[in-house]
Amino acid sequence: MPKLIVVTREGTEQAVEGEAGLSVMEVIRDHGFDELLALCGGCCSCATCHIHVDPAFADKLPPMSEDENDLLDSSDHRTDQSRLSCQIPFAEELDGLRVTIAPED
Repeated sequence: MPKLIVVTREGTEQAVEGEAGLSVMEVIRDHGFDELLALCGGCCSCATCHIHVDPAFADKLPPMSEDENDLLDSSDHRTDQSRLSCQIPFAEELDGLRVTIAPED
């Protein structure tokens, strides 16, 4: 199983195994990281699963949709590495992906 490295808002880093085919949001949620709220459940209708993605993986991710871009615009903590974790399918090619849970707005 591919590994996902999750960095919490406090800076604690933990590697977890994730099932390919789930979203990055589902992998994070399923491992009990409660600070990632994911209120809409992955429907791309809120920004409560906002993460910052390690730039080394930027070229391996699917392009950002207009809806995702609009939702991220509502965040005061948006950076060039911002993504909604519900919009990133987790796959073998993303083994070792490092993400940081974005601060709350």
